[in-house]
Amino acid sequence: MNSTNDIVQRLWNLCHVLRDDGITYHEYVIELTYLLFLKIAHETQREGQIPRGYRWNDLKKTPPAEQLTFYSHLLHYLGTQSKGRLLQIYSGASTSLHSPRNLERLISTIDTIGWYNAGSEGFGELYEGLLDKNASEKKSGAGQYFTPRPLIDCIVRLVKPLAGEIVQDPAAGTAGFLVAADRYIKEQTGFLTKLSPQARSFQIEEAFWGIELVHDTHRLGLMNLLLHGVEGSFLFGDALSETGLEVPPADVILTNPPFGTKKGGNATRRRDLKFQTSNKQFAFLEHVYRGLKKGGRAAVVVPDNVLFEENSGSELREDLMQTTDLHTILRLPTGIFYAPGVKTNVLFFTRSRKQEQRTKDVWIYDMRTGMPAFGRRTPLISEHFSEFEELFGDDPYGRGKRKDQGERGRFRKFSRSDIKARQNNLDITWLNGPSSPAEEAMEARQLATEIAERLRVATSSIEELHDLLAKLELDRE
Repeated sequence: MNSTNDIVQRLWNLCHVLRDDGITYHEYVIELTYLLFLKIAHETQREGQIPRGYRWNDLKKTPPAEQLTFYSHLLHYLGTQSKGRLLQIYSGASTSLHSPRNLERLISTIDTIGWYNAGSEGFGELYEGLLDKNASEKKSGAGQYFTPRPLIDCIVRLVKPLAGEIVQDPAAGTAGFLVAADRYIKEQTGFLTKLSPQARSFQIEEAFWGIELVHDTHRLGLMNLLLHGVEGSFLFGDALSETGLEVPPADVILTNPPFGTKKGGNATRRRDLKFQTSNKQFAFLEHVYRGLKKGGRAAVVVPDNVLFEENSGSELREDLMQTTDLHTILRLPTGIFYAPGVKTNVLFFTRSRKQEQRTKDVWIYDMRTGMPAFGRRTPLISEHFSEFEELFGDDPYGRGKRKDQGERGRFRKFSRSDIKARQNNLDITWLNGPSSPAEEAMEARQLATEIAERLRVATSSIEELHDLLAKLELDRE
């Protein structure tokens, strides 16, 4: 019997063969997406949406010498003449394959897999396995800030999305947060059987909203949602442009926005955002807390500089704590993202309904100091989050009973006055752990990354000042 992991490994092994055809890991996953859609539609008897003559068996029965030419035509046809999700998945599609023999091998392998033995998780779990493989392969470049599934699942368990709520991810990537939130809600509702027909319809078609800027990543996210039975709205565009205004106010926002600055140092183009900055993390963070309904809750992955950067950073943190109850910060360990030296945190907050519900205390859990360097040898698993989840408590709004563990513990409370005394600097540490040679090397890389980040911030500020002075000169003329 083929388990899901066995099938994923078998498909992934083909990628090594196809490297001789000049195919990158990321291109391979895109190529598999095109082929798997046709195969899965055939296996599940849902080929009605695919025009006759362009289905799996039509491709499979084409003579090998003509197969690559027909496949290229098929991709172009489905990307221009089909409708709905099918058109979105195949829009702009073209093959990276050059050798007819390699296409034949791909089709043959896919066709001989025992799909009905893939396990109870089904096709969605299999596809997630391929996405994870792609992200974990450093040469693919796809996983630089890929959110590990154990972290996603931890966040979803704590925020507890409910049936009937609008859940949004404005930087959705391959839709990992949306898929996990959907899975969680289905587990709580007997796979939606406990809901009324109207509530079930809302949950499938209207509850989930995502935005993704990169075309190929958007395509992968669409396929991931499709295989998990999530229809929702998955927009192609930039949440920091007017596209971000197309999504309705959300009850829950879960996201890991991209790091860095906008190209050319340009400020965001959203007319509703108060802080016009080229720093994408700040802009996304503001999008999140302004995009929540009153009483809505969010969890956002941000790099360390969001906690300590001065000037506009300090002002944004002040606005965040005035607008929301920023009740918890999780300081994540290093090595869980594939870019070396990246230090990140998760901010948990609730949009205030009343003035007295603004931030009063911020609880910080240090999951970084003294932790192992995570990676291939020490993979991050759900159990690593067990203590934090227990201390966080069952209340998704962070209002459960909590205990400050003191200077020797990982979980501490800091009052709003404490934070004001630090000029709104939330980059708070208190633990000192022993360092192994590997950890010292990691610290050196982190320091280099931090210096580079501070230089980037300074350069961006100088560019913004230069643009402002140039604009003032033009106004005088």
